[in-house]
Amino acid sequence: MTYTPTDHDALVDVAHALADAARIAILPHFRTTGLKAENKLKTGFDPVTIADKAAEQAMRDVLAKLRPDDAILGEEFGPKSGTSGLTWVLDPIDGTRGFVSGTPTWGVLIAVGDETGPKIGIIDQPYIGERFVGTPEGANFKGPHGAGPIQTGAKRPLAEATVFTTFPEVGTLQDRAGFEAVSKQALLTRYGMDCYAYALLAAGQIDLVIEAGLNSYDIQGPIGLIHGAGGIVTDWTGGPAHNGGRALAAANAEIHAEALAILKDFP
Repeated sequence: MTYTPTDHDALVDVAHALADAARIAILPHFRTTGLKAENKLKTGFDPVTIADKAAEQAMRDVLAKLRPDDAILGEEFGPKSGTSGLTWVLDPIDGTRGFVSGTPTWGVLIAVGDETGPKIGIIDQPYIGERFVGTPEGANFKGPHGAGPIQTGAKRPLAEATVFTTFPEVGTLQDRAGFEAVSKQALLTRYGMDCYAYALLAAGQIDLVIEAGLNSYDIQGPIGLIHGAGGIVTDWTGGPAHNGGRALAAANAEIHAEALAILKDFP
């Protein structure tokens, strides 16, 4: 079984239920005194908190009740097999470094799709109450200052574009060189927004997000959202990005092609 349009409404309802459950699990821990972060790396810093684990468990509990036959891939608790052909991809807190620093740029990432990639994607920012949802039927936003449909930005050249990435170092030295080659041609470059940059792209605020070293749970939610909003997400060769690695997210085909022509020189 693969995703079909008849699944749309039911799956969107479940995705919202997952985001609601994650909000409830996470918010009591944000900006609290004494929040502890474990480091998942022997060298470097990749934190995980009680909020990450509680949120993913809360989402898994919802799926156990509502979609028990679906597979799950989560950052904290790994894969669960399923029989339906659909997989939920969960990142309970994308941007844990930001979370432990008190910045509201982290988010809950939720995607569901089949072997061809995500079909529905959510980026939810619980603290400021913003939720971005993308599906094959379009994309929408709901927050404290409004709600309604969203779409990615109109065509404009790279020389007038705003480009984001999370870390200035991007990934490997080769990855960084590729990003910087695009960045030098852009009007404005910004850093450190984690998944919120992809939400801004879907909402038509920025033009490009370029990243590397991603896991599938880092990118599948953004792919579902951005595709629904009319944008494009590929790897740096123009191929699928839903399995992670390098990602190029673009507002439209024209600026995607312009950035891709540069990135292809950095294999």
